[in-house]
Amino acid sequence: MTTITAASGAATTTNTYTAKETISSDFQTFLKLMTTQLQNQDPTSPIDSSDYAAQLAQFSQVEQQVKTNDLLEALSAQLGGSGMSQYADWVGMRALAQTPALFDGTAPVTMAFDVASGADQAVLVVKNASGTEVTRLPVPVDASEVAWNGTDASGNLLGAGVYSFSFESYSNGELLSANAAQVYSGITEVRLGTGGVTLLLDNGQEISPGDVVALRAANA
Repeated sequence: MTTITAASGAATTTNTYTAKETISSDFQTFLKLMTTQLQNQDPTSPIDSSDYAAQLAQFSQVEQQVKTNDLLEALSAQLGGSGMSQYADWVGMRALAQTPALFDGTAPVTMAFDVASGADQAVLVVKNASGTEVTRLPVPVDASEVAWNGTDASGNLLGAGVYSFSFESYSNGELLSANAAQVYSGITEVRLGTGGVTLLLDNGQEISPGDVVALRAANA
């Protein structure tokens, strides 16, 4: 790992229950009305039974649809819970992803180094949470991993906060590329939302598990 310093240069449930209760109530009312009408119908002019059959069929279809929705919701909840549980062990670990990172004022921020092919010079660019560039530090082009210790180009320690990082690659003074850095951040929580499972990082951002490039222990 290369440590870079100035000196070194380096609401659905409620609706479902309401629908079921309404269907049950309406169906019971319908049965009572039908029974009363049958008991009091004129024997010489009986009520057409086909009307009742059609209404019974409609009630049955709606009831089956509600049951189907209940089953789908239960299945979705089970699958979602299963998806979240498989990432439970990630809490407390550090994830490598292309995101800003939290500098706590003490511990260096570690990131994977990305340099363009043919580059003879590389620079780490650090910006604060408002997007203002706070320092630019040279990085050896043969580095594989970089740790920023929180200092600016003059060696002054910057305040704790969220910072973003990028690497600029040069060849003979000409800029070849400028890429956002993949940084290690602590995973503090696994969440399940309408969009699926997300990971809450110590910098306050949420990312998808698919955004994680690598994992390592918190003390690694």
